[in-house]
Amino acid sequence: MLRSFSARALAVRQVSQDNRGKRTPGVDGVARPTPAARMRLVETLRHLDAPAAPVRRIEIPKPNGEMRLLGIPTMADRARQALVKLALEPEWEAKFEPNSYGFRPGRAPHDAIGAIYNFISRKPKYVLDGDIEKCFDRIDHEKLLAKLNAIPHIQKLVRGWLKAGIFVGGEVIPSQAGTPQGGVISPLLANIALHGFEGAMQAGFPQKQRPAIIRYADDFVILHPELAVIESLRQRAEAWLRDIGLNLKEAKTSITHTLVPHEGRLGFDFLGFHIRQYPVGRLHSRRGYKTLIKPSKKAQQRHLRELKAVVRQHRGSNQTALIAALNPKIRGWARYYRTCSAKRVFARMDSQLHWKLRRWAKRRAASPQERSLAKTTLVATR
Repeated sequence: MLRSFSARALAVRQVSQDNRGKRTPGVDGVARPTPAARMRLVETLRHLDAPAAPVRRIEIPKPNGEMRLLGIPTMADRARQALVKLALEPEWEAKFEPNSYGFRPGRAPHDAIGAIYNFISRKPKYVLDGDIEKCFDRIDHEKLLAKLNAIPHIQKLVRGWLKAGIFVGGEVIPSQAGTPQGGVISPLLANIALHGFEGAMQAGFPQKQRPAIIRYADDFVILHPELAVIESLRQRAEAWLRDIGLNLKEAKTSITHTLVPHEGRLGFDFLGFHIRQYPVGRLHSRRGYKTLIKPSKKAQQRHLRELKAVVRQHRGSNQTALIAALNPKIRGWARYYRTCSAKRVFARMDSQLHWKLRRWAKRRAASPQERSLAKTTLVATR
């Protein structure tokens, strides 16, 4: 695979034409290579012994106010990582655990939600909703390389990418742990580092009493009918993660139940969905409850904020520009949540957007003198 011309051409096309971050340059400043430059890059991939360049640090704000630190490799390093990923991914796809869904081909968040529904539909369960703190930034390099156990050539390449350093403020800072969040191969390396988590949590349990573990990247849930088992599994998870340099984020890790309140909480949020079971009458269900999956309140609020920002940015634009900006967001959000019980939520989103657009239309229809008068009246009222 590493010597295949088709694989090399596919790797270059992926990082320079297909990926969403193709226009983000690394320390080399290359973001839009010409066709001739892309062909030269294909030829340079015949030899993978070039030293790795430092990654460029970029900070992206999170919804909670924190900053997500991205490490952007150079275009050449991204192409090499894509080529090595083409060689490593088929082998590890045959090894990965069945309930790992994040950053894997042919798997999506909806598969993880479907697996959760299958595990809780027949019996309510306690839930350990866990989040790994700064997973990409704190993975132990030596533990990761030992678990990777690839051929010496690939092992040397991966070590070079992990130890390349971070370019910040005109100087290179050595990287002691973690995989650069922004590299092509980083999601695969993170999955390799977390491989074995499901088996470690299920070890020692009889087959019919095993807990269910569903993991999507650095988020996971553990389901079991007994509270004592969930509490013991939390300690086991902390010990297992500590061995590879990671730990649970206390603010986002909690224990709850799908049907009855536990510590003031009922149900849980996972991948933008709220999963909960509701008691029903004897004639509605033989089990006495039903499982409903809805868009989470945080996801609804975030979507409304995005729509509000788009409408506000297009206060002086015509309706064609506004519609062109709104449609992708509305369509993407609706497609993501179309598989769950979202009828009432969709009606609420539609109503909220209607009033935003109504206000936008009234402002557009008003004359400049009327808008000035309304602004003056508003200031006087305040």
